[in-house]
Amino acid sequence: MPTDTTSMGAPSGSRSLEHPAREDIRLADVLHALADPMRLRIVCALAAAEEELNCADIELPVSKSTCTHHFRVLREHGVIQQIYRGTAKMNGLRRADLDALFPGLVDGVLRAADLQARRLGEAGD
Repeated sequence: MPTDTTSMGAPSGSRSLEHPAREDIRLADVLHALADPMRLRIVCALAAAEEELNCADIELPVSKSTCTHHFRVLREHGVIQQIYRGTAKMNGLRRADLDALFPGLVDGVLRAADLQARRLGEAGD
């Protein structure tokens, strides 16, 4: 059953986006979301950030509509949460939910992404 960001701390009456409840997040969906290089880049950026990031804070070499698509896939598959703060749509990794459901998955994916970036000379991009 989807939840909305109102239950995730958004003020009542604010715009909200649907997110799957923790118990509805499935491994196959998470792996599908992480399989795309742009979405993996978003997850790595969110994991490295100390706070929520605006969509525009993460530079991707794709159009704005494609960025929107990638963020939506990540949200609908339970990988990120999106919440409106004023007019900005803020994004955060659902680390606690993912760690509870799939222990070690996020750390393993982030480690593998870093190793791949180093191997391909993309570290720091």
